[in-house]
Amino acid sequence: MPRARVGRSWRFLALLAVATCVPPGQLPVEYNLAAGVLVGLSNPEASPPGANDFSCRPSAEHPRPVVLVHGTLANAPNSWNALSPLLKNHGYCVFALNYGGPPILGVAYGLTDIAASAAELAAFVDQVLAASGAAKVDIVGHSQGGLMPRYYLRYLGGAAKVQKLVGLAPSNYGTTGFNIVDLWVALFPELSHAIVDPFCVSCLQQVAGSDLLAAVNEPTDTVPGVEYTVIATVYDEFVTPHTNAFLQGPGVTNILLQAGCPIDFTAHLAMPYDHIVLGHVRNALDPAHPIDPGCTFIPVGNGG
Repeated sequence: MPRARVGRSWRFLALLAVATCVPPGQLPVEYNLAAGVLVGLSNPEASPPGANDFSCRPSAEHPRPVVLVHGTLANAPNSWNALSPLLKNHGYCVFALNYGGPPILGVAYGLTDIAASAAELAAFVDQVLAASGAAKVDIVGHSQGGLMPRYYLRYLGGAAKVQKLVGLAPSNYGTTGFNIVDLWVALFPELSHAIVDPFCVSCLQQVAGSDLLAAVNEPTDTVPGVEYTVIATVYDEFVTPHTNAFLQGPGVTNILLQAGCPIDFTAHLAMPYDHIVLGHVRNALDPAHPIDPGCTFIPVGNGG
């Protein structure tokens, strides 16, 4: 058989093998950051698998729709290619939005003023509630997607419409990546804004000590009536130190990924593609039916 035909045959068999591993009626769940990034690059306006079915009606088992909120320089399909189908397979109504545009190069969202993005989230939640007939939603957000909804909860009436907020490595108390960013902003604040604001206002708003962070964290981290879960990793290269992700106050559960699984080396970007992280998400959304998130070796970089 010619070599090209052999290659095509092996690819077909591999796809067939993956397909046969997915139970009938279930969506495939891809624990692979690189695959998600490729989807987000090729079709950034696409809904993640299982998301944005506005005919979905919540069940008695899962009465609240789940709204998924991506982070900075991201989009819905490249963030939620695993969690969206996973939740859909377990009976949830799932929704996801792009916010904070216009996007860089047509693909990277989450750039504009966080207060303005929170208003976009507020409108999207209202749309979900109107379509589903639910009284409240739960929100799961990654990075800025765990921080920005807190502005919505505190200032835009979201506390009356949200039961749970689950943050995956959220930038609750600031993100720098490298501490020299803090020094640069402190020494040259006007120049920093002049350089960064034209393409990413939210970037400097997430630097520790910003006015935006003060607005969401003072006088308290939380607002009454909302249940908060934070899942953080010691290997976070953007939220530094990783404890800046955590919240304090009534209704808060802080989970350090490595406390339950020291051989999980997932860093910031791959949090939404780590099956152990997503096990914790399922438990946060449905604590009455807990599962064992498990513990397996997860290398840095791509989830699994």
